[in-house]
Amino acid sequence: MRAVPVPGTRGLSRIATRTAVIRGVLAVALVALVLLAAAESRHPATRRPTALPVHSGDMIVLDLSASISSDTFSRIGETLRKLVATGGRYGLVVFSNVAYEALPPGTPSSALRPLIRYFTVPTQQTPGTATALPVNPWTLSFSSGTEISTGLDLAHRILVADHLARSRVVLISDLADDPEDIQRLNQVVVDEYGPGRGHTPLRVVALNAAPGDAAFFARIAGTAITNAAPSPAKPSPPPTIPSGTLPMGLLVAILATIVILAVYGLWAARLRWGMAGEPS
Repeated sequence: MRAVPVPGTRGLSRIATRTAVIRGVLAVALVALVLLAAAESRHPATRRPTALPVHSGDMIVLDLSASISSDTFSRIGETLRKLVATGGRYGLVVFSNVAYEALPPGTPSSALRPLIRYFTVPTQQTPGTATALPVNPWTLSFSSGTEISTGLDLAHRILVADHLARSRVVLISDLADDPEDIQRLNQVVVDEYGPGRGHTPLRVVALNAAPGDAAFFARIAGTAITNAAPSPAKPSPPPTIPSGTLPMGLLVAILATIVILAVYGLWAARLRWGMAGEPS
C-alpha cells in the first residue's frame, strides 16, 4: 500500500520540531523545580524553628544581676542553647549594675556554648531542700543590682562604633530594674531605641518577668515581649511533623511546578486525526 500524501506536512514537521524543543525545556525546568522543592524542604527553618526574636548579627544583652533566681537560671540556660542552635553570629553584652562587652559582634554562636553550664540547674537530690545554683564567674565579682540602661546603652554604642546599622539589640532579662535606674532607662530607650532614623531596633526576651515589669517595658520600648522557656525536665523527642513555617522558596517552587505541569500537559497533548465535523 502506497502512502497517501497529505498537504501541509512540512508545516506540521516544523511544528513538531518546535513542540519537541519546548517539551524538552519544560521537562528540564520541571526537574529543576522538583529538586529546588526538595532542597527547600530540608532548610533548617523547617526542622528546627526558634521562638527567640533573634537574627544573625544581633547584639545580645544578658542580665546577670543578683535578682536572677533558680527558675531564671534555667531560662537563661535554655535561651543560650537556642542561640547556639541557630548557628548565627552574635555579639554579647552582660550587665548587672555595670555592663561590659563579653563577645564582639559577629562572634559565632558556638562561642556561647561554654556559658550554658553556668546556667544549668542541677537536679534536686533531697526533696524540700533548696537547689544550689551553679557558681559562675560573675556571681561574686560582678552580679549586683540591676541597671538595664547600662546594658542597652553599651550595646547601642558598640553597634554605632562598628557601623552595624542593620543589627538589632536583643535584651534577655527578668526586667526587674532598679527603681533609681527607671528615669535613665526611659531616656536611653527614647534616645537610642525609639522609632526614627539612626535608632537601633530592640527586641526583649523576658526571663519569668513579673507582669507589671513586662507591661512597663513593653510600653516604653514599644515592642512585644517574648517569654523565655525554662529548660525541659527531660529531653523531649523530636516532633514527627516539622512545626516551622513554610519557606517562601518552597512555596514558590510548588506553585511553579504546578504551572509547569499544566503547561507541559497542554503542549504534550497528542495530535488526533479524524474526519471534519467529528468530535475530537
